[in-house]
Amino acid sequence: MLNRRHIRIKVMQAIYAFKGGESDSFDKEQKFLLFSLDNLYNLYLLQLSLLIELQKKAEDRLEKTRNKLLATKEEKNPNKKLVNNEFLLLLKNNEPLQDTLNQYKITNWELDDEYVDVIFKDILASDLYKEYMQTKTSDFKEDRNFIVDVFKEIVAPNDKLFDYIEDKNLTWVDDLPLVNTAILKLIRKSKPSVASNYFVPKLYKDIEDKQFAIELFKKTLLNRTALNEEISGKTKNWDSDRIASIDFVLLQMSICELNKFPSIPVKVTINEYLEIAKEYSTPKSSIFINGILDKLVKEYHDEDKLNKTGRGLM
Repeated sequence: MLNRRHIRIKVMQAIYAFKGGESDSFDKEQKFLLFSLDNLYNLYLLQLSLLIELQKKAEDRLEKTRNKLLATKEEKNPNKKLVNNEFLLLLKNNEPLQDTLNQYKITNWELDDEYVDVIFKDILASDLYKEYMQTKTSDFKEDRNFIVDVFKEIVAPNDKLFDYIEDKNLTWVDDLPLVNTAILKLIRKSKPSVASNYFVPKLYKDIEDKQFAIELFKKTLLNRTALNEEISGKTKNWDSDRIASIDFVLLQMSICELNKFPSIPVKVTINEYLEIAKEYSTPKSSIFINGILDKLVKEYHDEDKLNKTGRGLM
């Protein structure tokens, strides 16, 4: 689920918040970094569990409509299409997912049911719902595509849900786009019969990704003096106060990656940090960072300092 760019963003945030020096212990900050990465999985489960709650909400509404004292003929025999949505039932009845929700104690919607109500009412008022409910029967593909549209157009952009997530955990704000994208991909690729663990993917693609997060964090902090000297040497015409703090951290990390991670291609490193700068720093930051890194790479190349292993890594 996690990709390397998001790992770099989390490391950037941890380094930005670190106020100590090279000789200081940063065990506390490293633990927070790993907690922040691991906590992304809670957000994933929270968003997925919301879809299950929407199915339950539809079920509850249908029963209440049926049991009205003066229910009409139509209300006594309502359209069950949303209640019987095959994708939602697949999600709801997935045992590994239910076990994982219990393990992680994802019970938010029991206490904060009003947010499920907000989303559910938005669905009922939408053209998507009206079009979907024009018939009483459907197949898995139609049910799945309906949920894709609902998640993309109603759940993901909901401001009240965003505020709720931000209030629950500030680090989730940066995680939300990644989590929502992962969920959309998962829904789109789902089939009537999926592997039992389909809805509980691993947080890290492999152990190397988790190790990359730890090593990038540690090596950047442990080599701050040397990294800062490299930056100073290429920014002599710049007042240090004019360099954005985020830019300084991104330069430290990218230079560390160029020097201390031989298996990562130079182009990958540069492109990743330019993209992060575009999203998290000033409009001109990516140009500034690109200029510094370009000079350094040429210098390293001329002095044969680029220690890169494998094909196509220069």
